[in-house]
Amino acid sequence: MKSYLKYQNKKTMVDNIYFASIKESQYYQELKLLYKAGEVVKFELQPEFILQDKFKKNGKIIRAIKYIADFRVLYSNGKEEIVEVKGYDKNKVWLLKQKMFEYKFPDLELKII
Repeated sequence: MKSYLKYQNKKTMVDNIYFASIKESQYYQELKLLYKAGEVVKFELQPEFILQDKFKKNGKIIRAIKYIADFRVLYSNGKEEIVEVKGYDKNKVWLLKQKMFEYKFPDLELKII
């Protein structure tokens, strides 16, 4: 059975880490170089953000709405960015999550590549 990739991206592995696309793995390699150069203090892969907490209604539990970014980057100047690597047009679900993220986390910069 042939594997179907939703956005025609090519999964790839670098440093024994699977990435959803080549573009995402290339950004990871850039971050490693910036880390070695001292421009990046720390970076995290796949940080999770709760956009809306789970709740109960009429006895039914409604799951939380989560956003899993590609990277969280802390620069040596103290700046922090949440990075989303997009290789395709932004769909409606992404646009809604982006708005929710911007509302709930106004102090975090969301960078889309």
